[in-house]
Amino acid sequence: MPQDHDLDILQLITRRKLIMVGGKGGVGKTTTASAIAVAAANQGRRVLLISTDPAHSLADAFDRTIGGRITRMAPNLDALELDPDTEAEAYMDRVMQQMRRFAGPDQINELQRQLRLGAQSPGAQEAAILERMATLIEDSENNYDLLIFDTAPTGHTLRLLTLPEIMAAWTDGLLKHNKRSEKLGKALAHLTPGRSVDNPLKSPEENPVEGMDQRGQELTETLLRRQRLFQRTRRRLNDTEHTAFVFVMTPEKLPILETGRAIEALASANIPVAGVIVNRIMPDTASSSFWQARIERQRRYLQEIDSLLKGLPQKRLPLMEDDVSGLEALSNFAHLMTEELA
Repeated sequence: MPQDHDLDILQLITRRKLIMVGGKGGVGKTTTASAIAVAAANQGRRVLLISTDPAHSLADAFDRTIGGRITRMAPNLDALELDPDTEAEAYMDRVMQQMRRFAGPDQINELQRQLRLGAQSPGAQEAAILERMATLIEDSENNYDLLIFDTAPTGHTLRLLTLPEIMAAWTDGLLKHNKRSEKLGKALAHLTPGRSVDNPLKSPEENPVEGMDQRGQELTETLLRRQRLFQRTRRRLNDTEHTAFVFVMTPEKLPILETGRAIEALASANIPVAGVIVNRIMPDTASSSFWQARIERQRRYLQEIDSLLKGLPQKRLPLMEDDVSGLEALSNFAHLMTEELA
């Protein structure tokens, strides 16, 4: 089975600070991400393994409860499961706390209603997850050497990774709108009866325009902070020395097609792809005609992978006899991933 060169897992886990593990659902992505995390922890790196997939499987992989708080799984290894609904609600709560300063008592109920609707709007969960991911990436550098994200299936992940650019453009639009509103407010201030430059009204309550300017300034500062956070996240995602994206796939038609499209999409977004892990390769020893046909089909798919992903490093892993579940099984799987290159 010819291939250009091996994907060096040890090099990834010792040289990178952020690894994103993605792929089509059902290809063993969570098991692979967990095993990479175990391998890195065994190398002495302090690792935080984070699941952004709504259908969390980290707890199943480690055979223990994890949830929404950082949980110690093994020496040097912590894990966290991000729930999109919880993150969206927390995000809207933060917005509500900020808006309370600007809303009157008669506006609070309507504001809460609008925010509840906003939490269910398209993209709200992705935006909330992205902000939490960006914060984790930024705040965890002092406590961890390596962050590993077990991401949602490919389509969700691609939307997630392109959000920094989208939200930066959206923030730019809001900032421009806010500046226009501020200029309009200043112009209206000069037209307010009884108002002059030498005799301004005394307080924001008495002068709504001045109050609007103050709110505009706070809004601008908030938007700029978020924009800078997203921009820093995007720079990290684009930095091949810092970040690696690893795809997990199986030698089957749909994963091959989806992985090829995903790699093209990431390349257009300047997201570095370090390589692919081809999982669940059947042993070439079966004797029955059924298994011989399956193995021959697998051989054709492996050749197709070589052709489609020519030049991209690969790591090929065998189909395991049993489910990989629990720390001991993950450690054995991690050893299998790294033993040839150790």
